[in-house]
Amino acid sequence: MSDTTGKLQYEERREYSLLEDCLRVDRLGLTGAVTLCASILAIALALYHLFVAGFGTPETLSFRSTHLSTMLILAALVRPLFRSGISEPVIVAGAPGNAKRAVGFAVDLVLIALVIVVQTYLLWDVDELQAREGSPDESDLWVGWLMILLVLEMTRRVVGWTMVFITGFFIIQTLNADYFFGMLYGPPVSNEMFIDNQFLQPVGVFGIPLLVASTYIVLFIIFGGILIRSGAGRFFIDLAISLTGHRLGGPAKAAVVASAFLGTVSGSATANVVTTGSFTIPMMKRLGYRPKFAAAVEACASSGGQITPPIMGAAAFIIAEFLRVNYLVVIVSAIVPTFLYFSTVYFMVHLEADKHGIERIPRDELPRFTDVMKDGWHLLLSLVVLVLLLVWGFTATHSAFWSILILTALTFVNPHTRMSPVDLLSAMESGVRSTIPVSVACACAGIIIGSIFVSGLGLKFTNSVIDLSHGYLFVLLVLTAIAAILLGMGITTTAVYITVAALIVPALINVGVNPMAAHMFAFYYGVVSTITPPVALASFAAAAIAGTPPMATAVESARIGIAKYLVPFVFVYNPSLLFEGPLWLTAYSTVTAFAGVWALSLSLEAWHRGPLATGPRIATGVGGVLAMFPPMLFPFGVSGFVLDAVGLALIAAVVLPGRIRSIAGKETN
Repeated sequence: MSDTTGKLQYEERREYSLLEDCLRVDRLGLTGAVTLCASILAIALALYHLFVAGFGTPETLSFRSTHLSTMLILAALVRPLFRSGISEPVIVAGAPGNAKRAVGFAVDLVLIALVIVVQTYLLWDVDELQAREGSPDESDLWVGWLMILLVLEMTRRVVGWTMVFITGFFIIQTLNADYFFGMLYGPPVSNEMFIDNQFLQPVGVFGIPLLVASTYIVLFIIFGGILIRSGAGRFFIDLAISLTGHRLGGPAKAAVVASAFLGTVSGSATANVVTTGSFTIPMMKRLGYRPKFAAAVEACASSGGQITPPIMGAAAFIIAEFLRVNYLVVIVSAIVPTFLYFSTVYFMVHLEADKHGIERIPRDELPRFTDVMKDGWHLLLSLVVLVLLLVWGFTATHSAFWSILILTALTFVNPHTRMSPVDLLSAMESGVRSTIPVSVACACAGIIIGSIFVSGLGLKFTNSVIDLSHGYLFVLLVLTAIAAILLGMGITTTAVYITVAALIVPALINVGVNPMAAHMFAFYYGVVSTITPPVALASFAAAAIAGTPPMATAVESARIGIAKYLVPFVFVYNPSLLFEGPLWLTAYSTVTAFAGVWALSLSLEAWHRGPLATGPRIATGVGGVLAMFPPMLFPFGVSGFVLDAVGLALIAAVVLPGRIRSIAGKETN
């Protein structure tokens, strides 16, 4: 795209492409051949999914197994054994460790061959295989265990040991429940029943998580890959700066808005940080923001991308599948919570700028809105088309398919966004590579769900959690939040949500929580782990760019992103924020919750047109919490409407005097 940013220079980061890498002359040889194979395989899988989306899904087992087997092979190629990545040569002349890398390469080839063997077995006679559901033979048992072990190994490579340990625990418990105690004790499941459940039926490895990954997620990530490859990253940042750059705290506000825009097409908080943060964090530091604050703002804004419609994190598709609702329902439900979250981050940025006297960016250094839209309106139109297709009743699969085709055509509108065939294929390849951890994690999560289902542990766990909370919803929510945050320290957002949804969400629903609110609660607390110490990957990535201590940045991120911790509790008690119930109640609740998060921001920053003393600071904090109270709740016999009124009165008592003094001062001058 053209340079519309005046003195503000943004160096666009191109997504690494295996295809472009292997086309280099110096990439000839064994390593180049492996890279080319991985690239071709990823592109072929992307084209396969586009074909299926346009012309119909084949037989269930064949389709899901083809997707998973290809992803397992790609995982072995892009995360090779004893090498840091696919680009590291297998053999380096005279370098130490060649023997180890060669052994790793040989092991990878064996694993790939085993994946092909399993897939051939599955496709050889699908009808006969399905006829054996309920009574697997000896070969089914061997191949089924081989598939499970392959999934666990690739999960170790692309997700981490934590998820492997969790999955292994549930497998062992299912097969040996009579050796456990407490709620884990029970009759053991036979090997035949376990493999039948995990391998032959669409419950375990090939269950709902993999269904969603292979049907929806991969298409939407390919759409995002094409959008980013065509220059959307630059466009979103320019658009955000043109809208907010001249305002108080403009650079940080631009980071918030740009990350929200980018979050509509990317489900990775860390990727968002790297994409927008490499520009916004240095800009914020240059204009006077504390480095730690600048990094924390970017981490919070980028992690919010996973909850931002229309393309949220991969878990959003699984929510729709679990609840058996249209994906559009999930998008609509996420609108108000997302608005409240980004409003909080925006408020914190504004108050920080006011407190420290951060200068505004001169307008002559900013991109002009009209120029930005002239260069990139068609990229924004592609998102509008996606939403309209969903509104018109298209399935998520068909909406993604047609949006990809329309986006590809729209990129030719402007020479700066026009892609070559290599660019287009690289975007598809990038989308598939980004889906590898999600698909492998979904397959592994399917093993967990299948184990819980066949052992009956899910029902026992649900009852035990309810007993532990003594029926108090707040205690149950806190337990759920803690479990999600702890799981989020070692596994992906999608895997966290699936695990919590299988174990604890039924308990929430059993005690009367709205099903959408229960699933969204688990989803939010799966996402919040990216900014929560001690393992806060988005905060750590931002800290690396800002040059700040990672843990201190994570603590600052948790403070700035406070709404992500509070809003889930609010919409559980008040599901009208998810558009559950009459529209007037949704509108009323949104206004009072908005006032509440604003007041909490004032309290946390201890600033409103000047320093806030301890008393007013406490008053705004208490007022903010009361304003977010559900209007229909009657704690201690008091109407929630009364509590809202008390909260708003406390906020007004602090805010209005300062506002009046400010107006009086302007009139005097």
